Amino acid sequence: MVVSVFMIMRHMFNMLYTDDENAIPAAAAILILTAASIEVNQTQKRRKKRRWRVRPLFRQRQIGEHFTNLFGNMKTMDPEQFFSYLRMDRICFYKLLQLVGHRLIKRATRKTLSPEQRLVITLYFLAHGCSMQSVSWSFLVGKATVSVVVRETCQAIWDVLSPIYLKRPTMQDWKTIGNEFEEKCNLPHCCGAIDGKHIVMQAPKNSGSKFFNYKKTFSIVLMAVCDASYRFTLVDIGSFGSQSDGGVFRESAFGKALDSGSLKLPPEKSLPGSDVNFPSFFVGDEAFPLKPYLLRPYPGRNLEESKNVYNYRLSRARRTIENAFGILASRWRIFRNNIIADVTTAEVITAATIALHNFMRTEVLGSKGQMPNYIGTVDDATRIESNLSRLGRLGPNNSDRNSIEARDIMKNYLNNEGAVPWQLTYVRRKSQPNTGSS
Repeated sequence: MVVSVFMIMRHMFNMLYTDDENAIPAAAAILILTAASIEVNQTQKRRKKRRWRVRPLFRQRQIGEHFTNLFGNMKTMDPEQFFSYLRMDRICFYKLLQLVGHRLIKRATRKTLSPEQRLVITLYFLAHGCSMQSVSWSFLVGKATVSVVVRETCQAIWDVLSPIYLKRPTMQDWKTIGNEFEEKCNLPHCCGAIDGKHIVMQAPKNSGSKFFNYKKTFSIVLMAVCDASYRFTLVDIGSFGSQSDGGVFRESAFGKALDSGSLKLPPEKSLPGSDVNFPSFFVGDEAFPLKPYLLRPYPGRNLEESKNVYNYRLSRARRTIENAFGILASRWRIFRNNIIADVTTAEVITAATIALHNFMRTEVLGSKGQMPNYIGTVDDATRIESNLSRLGRLGPNNSDRNSIEARDIMKNYLNNEGAVPWQLTYVRRKSQPNTGSS
């Protein structure tokens, strides 16, 4: 290569020192062609040659991989293992495949993965929290292929399921949710519980400290509202992990909609058994601002009994979002490990699991509110009590007088007309010092 370039340059030098008037344009053309040839040769050298069209291990896909053997046997012979494998039964799986299958069809010259295979690979990845390399070995497909399949399938799941199972609630939907909270949690006019969850992931490239949270991990924030049956109604995904819950809520779409009044909650009406009018509201923990439409606990530990009763009654409704997050992470164990993916893929994965969560809660639970042999069973006779000592100091969120008065009105109501028989017993038992022997 060096010799040929030298010969070309010598030829150009000779042409430039001749009397021919066409010598200079000819020399320039030769120089351009030479530069292009050198660039092509260097590009070919940099391009890594593929050793195989298909890796030899993956040529045995029809013999030793999960989909053909393990999954094929479970769906015909062992429904319990099928449920453990994909975290859903066969009826739900094939209904899900029927809904999203048309989005998973690929056309290419080579044989492609079927929609069923793509869905199985994605659900297996989400359900067990393993790495994409482990999925690659289990299904005998390339690691890059697994990454593409998971990302595309999760996007298809969100696009298809969210308009059905996570559609924006209407006025009538909010009224139904409010009735459920009043029936199951004894808190009237409540339209949902709100909280944030950190989705832990590997440190994004060149992100600085934006995703670094107070738990010393990197994360994005899932801000969500749920109903009394643990179904998510509003979600916001992708805020920086360094932001507080109050800050994420303030910048979220539904936070702004609440501030502007465009969310269209039911109008205020009298509380049951009382002539006091009160607006519809959400409940949150001490990290959220106190608003007329968002109630939070009284801060502090040594509170008067009426405030402790209010905090306890509020926590009975607020624990629904904690339970919803718990069910989500127990079913889709990708959330128990760091998500090894970029921020966009982590957001798509989170959105898909939210849609799948609501799909399962609707299709499996139906109107009974029960899922046999699985976490998240709703028992109306059981009250999940939260520890009042978790309540911390007042945060930096400033509250206006109307918001403070609204909380006081609800406190007075829950201690009088809206009282439940066991609330004083529970609060007084919690306030008694521990006299057990050491």
